[in-house]
Amino acid sequence: MLIRTVRGDIQPDELGRTDYHEHLLMRSPLLAGDELDDVDRSAAETAELRDAGIDAVVELTPLGCGRDPLGIATIAERTGVHIVLATGVHREAHYGPDHWLRTVQPDDLAERFVLDIVEGCSDADSIGLHGPPTDVRAGVIKVGTGYWSISGFERRVLLAAAEANRATGAPIVCHLELGTAATNVVELLAGAGVSPADVALAHADRNPDPVLHAELATAGVYLGYDGAGRTKYWPDSMLVDCLVSVAERGGAERLLLGGDVARRSSFHAYGGLPGMAYLPSVFVPRVARAGGDELVHAILVSNPARFLAF
Repeated sequence: MLIRTVRGDIQPDELGRTDYHEHLLMRSPLLAGDELDDVDRSAAETAELRDAGIDAVVELTPLGCGRDPLGIATIAERTGVHIVLATGVHREAHYGPDHWLRTVQPDDLAERFVLDIVEGCSDADSIGLHGPPTDVRAGVIKVGTGYWSISGFERRVLLAAAEANRATGAPIVCHLELGTAATNVVELLAGAGVSPADVALAHADRNPDPVLHAELATAGVYLGYDGAGRTKYWPDSMLVDCLVSVAERGGAERLLLGGDVARRSSFHAYGGLPGMAYLPSVFVPRVARAGGDELVHAILVSNPARFLAF
């Protein structure tokens, strides 16, 4: 079992403390004016995250959203941070009506995902499915669904991701809009042959329901908590309480933590707040006080190493 990073494969025990969900370089119509498009600034932000105690980052920018394999590899080289890059396609809302991804057939999409993982990611993904090849390989598949909906577009992506998972073993991270449709996604992927242990549900904490989360964890699914610092929804205390409750209900081995900062207005290096280092500097100590150091080690070290290995 290995973890595939942009600088090569590593053993799971080499990964270290892992932020399972970030975007270092990204653009989308939903984030107009808030793009992450400067390698130097994003590298500086990643170095700040490293200095706050994070050893590894999963960069979940998929195809068609400004994914930059060579730029991410540069950031990894400069900072020494292990970075796992994504292949895949986001939820439908991130793609305009004329976007080239809307015309791609599911089998071609699955083939691209597999090539990104096995051979190397395509570059310049704004120009189509077969951009210039690179030797930077992906180590995770990113997909997404809408608010209580799985559109035809998203269903095709989920099935392509399932095909790529069956072919490579690479794990799948699914964006859940506001934490909805969790069981629907799990059932769809399971019906397509994906093991629950290969699935992480991003934004599970946008629906802070510890009973539901514990049920999903018991089924073998990983739960992504990546909403720290978003007080427009609720205070961090609610997320800490939910996370600890899930752990107490038997879900400690299925919890992941990420920042998903994602916007230039939220990166220190671009002049914003709270910055990627908020997760290890502010949120993680609160989890440690509420749940203990053993729980923190599971969430930041053991669980991501197990989930990402294939």
